[in-house]
Amino acid sequence: MRHLFHTVCLFFLIIVFSPPGAASAAGTTPATLLVTDSLASPNQTAMVEARLMSRGPAPTGLGGEPLELLVYGKVVATAVTGEDGTARLPFTPKAQGVIPVQVRVGESMRVAPTEGLGHLAIWERRNPIVAVELAALMAAPQAKPAASDARSKPEPEGTPLPDAADELGKLTQFYYRVMYVVPSASFGGDRFQASESSREWLKLHKFPTGYVLVVPVGEQAFGTAIDALHADGWKTVKTGIGRTKAFAEAFLQRRLDAVMVPEPAKGEAPRKAKVAKEWKEIRKKL
Repeated sequence: MRHLFHTVCLFFLIIVFSPPGAASAAGTTPATLLVTDSLASPNQTAMVEARLMSRGPAPTGLGGEPLELLVYGKVVATAVTGEDGTARLPFTPKAQGVIPVQVRVGESMRVAPTEGLGHLAIWERRNPIVAVELAALMAAPQAKPAASDARSKPEPEGTPLPDAADELGKLTQFYYRVMYVVPSASFGGDRFQASESSREWLKLHKFPTGYVLVVPVGEQAFGTAIDALHADGWKTVKTGIGRTKAFAEAFLQRRLDAVMVPEPAKGEAPRKAKVAKEWKEIRKKL
C-alpha cells in the first residue's frame, strides 16, 4: 500500500513539474510548412502564402492550425490554415530590398513545431525588372515530379550553365531586379514545392537573390503571368531571358524584348528573338 502511495505521488509530481506542452508534444503530428515568395512595393500590403501538410506517403493539408509570420524575428501577422492547409498572411513592408520571411506553426495541440522560409521582394514599381526562365540557367534542366513523401524538402536539381550566376550578378548589381520564372509543371503542378526547390537551387549555386514567380500549367502560362504583372502596375517587366520558345514568344507577342540562351536548335528561335550562345553574351543583347 505504501509503495502504491509513493508511485501515485511521483506520477503527480512529474505532471506538475513537466514543462508546458511536454505532454502534448508526444502526440503531435509531424508536418511540413512551405512558403511561396511575395512581391510588393514599399507601404503596400503583401500577402505571404504558406501551406501546412502532414508528412508521410500520402500528405494532406492540415486545416484549422495557427500560423505566424515573422520578419527579422518579429511576429507581424497571424492566420489560420484553411481546409487544404493553406493560409495567407498580410504584411506591409516599409523599405526596399529582398528580405527573408519565416512562417511557423503557432501554439497547436495537434501539429509539432515546424517552420518554412521564403522571400519578400520589396521593389519600387519604376525599377527595371528582368524575368529569367529558370531553365535558361541550367545546362540540363530536368522535370521533377511532385514529392510523394513530404518528410523532406525537394532537392535542387540541374547543373548551372557556365558564367550564368556571375553574369546575372553583374546585371542585378546596379540596375535590374531579377524575377525567376518557374513552371509548376516541372514539379507536378505543385507551386509550393516549385518555389521551395527553386530557391534552394539558386542559393546553392550562388545566384543573386530575387523573386521566384511560379506560373501554372498551360500553354499560355507565361503570357498570362506577364499580363497579370502589368495589370498590377509592374510595367517595367519588359525583358525576358529564357530557354524555351514559349517563354520568348510570350514576350515578343506583347512587343517586349526576349533573349534566348543558350543558342537553340535551328528553327526553334522566334524570328524577332535575340540569341546568345552563352551567358557571357547576355549583356550585349540587352
